Amino acid sequence: MCCGTKRLTEIACPADCAYLAAAREHPAAVVVRRQHRDVGFVLQFVRDFSDRQSQLFVLIATYIVRVAADAAALQPLLDEDVGDAMRSLASTYETAVRGVIYEHPATSLPAQRLVSGLKPLLAEAGKNGGTAFERDAAVVLRRIDQAVVDVRAAAPDQRRAFLELIERIFAKAAKGDDPTDPAPAERRLIVP
Repeated sequence: MCCGTKRLTEIACPADCAYLAAAREHPAAVVVRRQHRDVGFVLQFVRDFSDRQSQLFVLIATYIVRVAADAAALQPLLDEDVGDAMRSLASTYETAVRGVIYEHPATSLPAQRLVSGLKPLLAEAGKNGGTAFERDAAVVLRRIDQAVVDVRAAAPDQRRAFLELIERIFAKAAKGDDPTDPAPAERRLIVP
């Protein structure tokens, strides 16, 4: 019983422990249910996205996860900051689609920092994309804002429910290479 409840938290398990290996291979039912619920939420968010919109969603989500991890030490990023940043950026892109260049500011400082970091990332992703990219970006940003609202409605007492959800889904991608770096060389299969 102690092994199952205190494994890796209070008990320093050896790397070759068979019980530890089995626990990693077969997670608890609670973890599996949470993973299914998380994937269901994300699939609901991207339900009718085009390929470019899906890529933008992943790009923005991984960036948010990185910023949330970096900001945790100084000033934690909250769901309302993410929603505020997404609304201001979406409004900026929607205005640009109409031919007017106007930057809609975010209302909180953490949201403004998020906007400031996302702008160059989206500018790089939207090179030569023109109005079509701006429309796609606005749709994705509005959908992320709505996702924040939906996740917060499911867990109203948690101020980081959306952030925790995308951290669980996109944590591995956020720890990878910088999305602004050029793609790594293509892997090729060599057949004798």
